[in-house]
Amino acid sequence: MTDAANDSRARILRGPLAWETFRFGFPLALGMALQTTFNLVDAWLVSHLGAEEVSAAVGAMGICDQLTAVGTIVAYGVSTATATRLSQAVGRPAETEELRKQNQDDAARTAGQSLLIIGVLSLLFAVVGWGGSGFLVRTIIGAKGAVADVAEATMRIMIGGSFSIFFLLHLTTMQRALGASKTPVSMLILGNVINVALAVVFIFGDTESAPYLAWGRPIARLLHVPRLGMIGAAWATVLARSLVLLPTVLVLLARWKDLLQRKYLVPISKELRVLLSLAWPSSAQFVVRIAAMLVLHSIVARNFTTATDQTATVAMGLVFRPDTMVLFVAMGWGSAAQTFVGFHVGAGDFARAKRAAGMLAAWDVLTNVALAYAFVRYGGALLGVFCKEPAPIALGMRYLVTVAPAYLPLGLAIVLANGLAGAGETRLTFSLDLLVLLLAELPLCLLLGATPDGLFRGLALANGVLGAVYLVVFLRGRWLPSHGATPEVA
Repeated sequence: MTDAANDSRARILRGPLAWETFRFGFPLALGMALQTTFNLVDAWLVSHLGAEEVSAAVGAMGICDQLTAVGTIVAYGVSTATATRLSQAVGRPAETEELRKQNQDDAARTAGQSLLIIGVLSLLFAVVGWGGSGFLVRTIIGAKGAVADVAEATMRIMIGGSFSIFFLLHLTTMQRALGASKTPVSMLILGNVINVALAVVFIFGDTESAPYLAWGRPIARLLHVPRLGMIGAAWATVLARSLVLLPTVLVLLARWKDLLQRKYLVPISKELRVLLSLAWPSSAQFVVRIAAMLVLHSIVARNFTTATDQTATVAMGLVFRPDTMVLFVAMGWGSAAQTFVGFHVGAGDFARAKRAAGMLAAWDVLTNVALAYAFVRYGGALLGVFCKEPAPIALGMRYLVTVAPAYLPLGLAIVLANGLAGAGETRLTFSLDLLVLLLAELPLCLLLGATPDGLFRGLALANGVLGAVYLVVFLRGRWLPSHGATPEVA
């Protein structure tokens, strides 16, 4: 590791905890928030299409974002497992040169094997995207009419090009686990800038658009890019993420020059088993969370829409934006919690590990207070950016007024779950999420879901239950090695 990497390790392990958790966590939360702007930018640009295209596109984007999130979250589970292994290896004491080299070798082996897993997942989801998009959209979700047509075409590109987001998030997560927080944000900002430029060109092509978007027209004419509409937004996102991968790899190699070693880019069964044993519960946990959102969307599509009235589906597509922002911001603070806990578990300082996770959960709660207030106070204007029809906006605002206060316990649960994952307790977090889904969220949504407003109340109550469960488990502290738990990664 370079001197900068060693300095990051020292600050995490010995710096003032309140400041260091904020200094490290805030850029990650901001970076994850920026990740959602890929979708926000696309939604804003799509809103400039003709009136006959906008409603179908907005409804389709809500479905596509949720379904593509499943693949992203499966891969992110591998990234979470990798981060646990890396942060614990870097956090372990290295009083001698031999120990330092051993820790470095452990980190390199984890990095190489994790990249192999991400590569395999990329191939699997490419097959799913090109061969199964129609089944997912029409049969699983139950989408109808023009919304289904647009969603199916978009899904082929987004899931088929999953490798771009899989590798981008994985490589930036590795950098975060090794003690960097600003570099991942820089890569995501660069990706968003490229995405804006490409989206304008691909969505509108060589046709008329708003005056402030007209700069894309001569570029499209030069490159012979036709007007692609919603499909163009998908292509722009995949290409932007792909282009950012190169500088991300170069930065990783420059700062941690011994991390990626050729000898570890071939399968090593023992390391693969350890990574997968950590990854599958974490991936399953996140899939449970996104599955809960998909269940909600499916209930709405099946019970409150028809082939000619897509108001409820469009509304859910609109409110998925705030929901995703809250989820990803919490994952940013949670990523910091995982890194801090991993470092301190590796160093044997279990009490500080617990305090760090609690501090980062508190930072997320404060963030969500601001987000919830903004969504309730200015939600109508926000939703109006992406849709001009009053009926979906009105229903979306009823959702936000009911659900936004429950963002606080939801975010708390996500950050604490990441803290537990940093100690190796991914099976525990998966079990907790699954139990809350089966014993609280599904019963509440089915019991109260005769109307959209009742469904929204059921979701809000379930988020409250999830936050309470994680808070109790966290405060008991049995997930830490100092309380008798044995982390899955030593």
